[in-house]
Amino acid sequence: MTTNTTHTTHPAHDATAEQHATVHRLDLASAAPKVFKALIGFDVASRAGLDPILVELVQTRASQINGCAYCLFMHTKDARKRGESEERLYLLATWREAAHFYTAKEQAALALTEAVTLISHDGVPDDVYARAAEHFDDAELAQLLGLILTINTWNRIALTSRKVPGTDQRQ
Repeated sequence: MTTNTTHTTHPAHDATAEQHATVHRLDLASAAPKVFKALIGFDVASRAGLDPILVELVQTRASQINGCAYCLFMHTKDARKRGESEERLYLLATWREAAHFYTAKEQAALALTEAVTLISHDGVPDDVYARAAEHFDDAELAQLLGLILTINTWNRIALTSRKVPGTDQRQ
């Protein structure tokens, strides 16, 4: 018996692939350098005083939720450079199930990251906020919120401009 396995693609997928190849997207840094520089300043300021590993976990988790391959590639690479383990990076999308791999403080930050990133779903529930406030003083919590806001902004910029994963040219 012979089986004919012809691969067909969905017309909408073909159209999307074609659009990716033909639609020019702007480069925010070139088109609006003052805006871009302000975002970099916000990003740098929001990281101040936070554990660099926690920063990368938050940025990676938000990038996973937002489906931003460009930022996901960048922040997992940065996390490894800062000493993050492969196991924790692999399990990050399922951190609740693998909670024993993450500290209580990291779990609180990840829960807040998810709530803020998915804010249109349920807002930021009181229990999620209270849990974060147990682990971060007001100044740290403000920094963490700034970090979550900046990565969500970067994700939206990268997705809108169709940044290609692996092409990060930061100094």
